[in-house]
Amino acid sequence: MSIVAIVGRPNVGKSTLFNRLVGRRDAIVDLTSGVTRDRHYGKSDWNGMEFSVIDTGGYVHHSDDVFEEEIKKQVRLAVEDADCILFMVDAREGLTGMDEDVADVLRRSKKPVFLVVNKVDSHKQVHEVTEFYRLGVGDLFSISAVSGSGTGELLDAVVAAMPVRTGHAVGTGHAPSVRSEDPASIPHIAIVGRPNAGKSSLVNLLLGSDRTIVTPVPGTTRDSIHSLYKAFGLEFLLIDTAGIRKKGKVSEDIEFYSVMRAIRSIEHSDVCILMVDAERGFESQDINIFSLIQRNHKGVVILVNKWDLIDKETNTHKEFDVLIRDRIAPFRDVPILFTSVIQKQRILKSVETAIEVFQRRSKRISTRVLNDTMLPIIQQHPPPRVKDKLIRIKYVTQLPKPYPIFVFFCNHPQYVKEAYQRFLENQLREKFDFNGVPIEIFFRQK
Repeated sequence: MSIVAIVGRPNVGKSTLFNRLVGRRDAIVDLTSGVTRDRHYGKSDWNGMEFSVIDTGGYVHHSDDVFEEEIKKQVRLAVEDADCILFMVDAREGLTGMDEDVADVLRRSKKPVFLVVNKVDSHKQVHEVTEFYRLGVGDLFSISAVSGSGTGELLDAVVAAMPVRTGHAVGTGHAPSVRSEDPASIPHIAIVGRPNAGKSSLVNLLLGSDRTIVTPVPGTTRDSIHSLYKAFGLEFLLIDTAGIRKKGKVSEDIEFYSVMRAIRSIEHSDVCILMVDAERGFESQDINIFSLIQRNHKGVVILVNKWDLIDKETNTHKEFDVLIRDRIAPFRDVPILFTSVIQKQRILKSVETAIEVFQRRSKRISTRVLNDTMLPIIQQHPPPRVKDKLIRIKYVTQLPKPYPIFVFFCNHPQYVKEAYQRFLENQLREKFDFNGVPIEIFFRQK
C-alpha cells in the first residue's frame, strides 16, 4: 500500500486529522503541544483505494527540548517512508517561521506535498489562507480536521497522486507494519512494563531502525506504536506501549491517556512481553501489570532487562528467578529470560519464546486425547469428599476460544475445591505444555 505522512509544527491538528482518516481515536489529542512524539501508523481508504497513514510529532527547529531532536529524526524517517506528504499548518495562527523550516525540509524530499491549511471553520477564513502560498511546497487545501470539511477534496487529490504498487515491500525486521498482509492474521506481541524499563530500546533493536524515541526520561513513549517484524523466519506485529505507572502517580491528562492506550494494547494483544528493570527489581507495579495480563488471558514472557548492570554471584540468576515466581504465584509456569538490550543479549531468544507462547495459547486438544490423559489421573487422585458427597468427574473438553478453557463435567460441581482445581491445572500444564499461558477451568453438571 501507499503511505501518506502527516507532518508540520506542533499543535496544528496532525493527530486530529490522523484519527479522522483512520476512523479511530488512535492518537492522543490534547491542547498541549508536543503530545505526539513517535511515528504512529494506521490504515485508511478513500474511493476504494487503501493506503497507510503516518502521524508524526511536531517538527521544531533549533530547540533545546530533550525530545525535539529525536522528534525531528522521526519526522525525517516518516518522510523517507512516505509516498505522499500532508504538510499541515494552522489558519488561526497564520504563517510562522517554524512552518517555513518544515517547508525547507519537504522541498528537499522530492515527494508529492499537499499543503493542508487546518482550522478553517468558516467561509470568512477561506480568503485568509492565501499567505501560505508563500511556502511554495504544493497545492493548497483548506480543511477543518475536527468537522471533516474539505477533507474529501484533499483525499481525492492524494489518491490521484499515489503511485501504483505491485506486491509487497516489507524489509527484513523493518517498519512499517502497514505494508504487510492482513495484520490480524499474525501474532500481536505487546511490550509492556513500567516506565524506562527499556521497551522502546528493544523495539528499535528488533526493527533495526529508530522506530521509537529513546531517552533516559521516564514516560518518553506516550502512544502505543505498532510495527511489523519479519525476519529469521518470524513474522508478528510488535506493539511498543507507554510505561504503566501506579494510578496515584499518573498526574497529567496526557499520561492518563497513554496508560489507557497501553492497557488497551494488552487487551488487543496475543502475547505480552513484560519488561522488568533488573536494577529496580520485581516490584508491586510489575505484579499489577502481570495480573492485568493474566486477567485478560494473554500469553506472557517476563524479560529481566539491564542484567549486565547487576553485580552477580554464583546463584544470583537462580535467586532472582525464584523471587519472581514466588511473587507471581500461583501462576508460576512462565518463561523468564535475563537480557540486556544494550548488550544485545538473548534478544532473538525473547521473541522466539513469545512466538512459542502464542502457539501454546492457540493449541487445541481433541476431546479424546483430553479424556484419555486426564480421566486416569482423576481416578488415581479423585476430588476429596465434601459434606459426605462423592464427586465423580466423568468427562472433560476444551471450549473453542482464543485461549485455553477446559470444562470438567461432574455430579457435584459446586463442591470442587480451589486446591483440586489447581491440581488439575498443573496436570494439564505438565501433560500438554502451556508454559506462559493462563488457563481457565470450569466445572459443570454432567
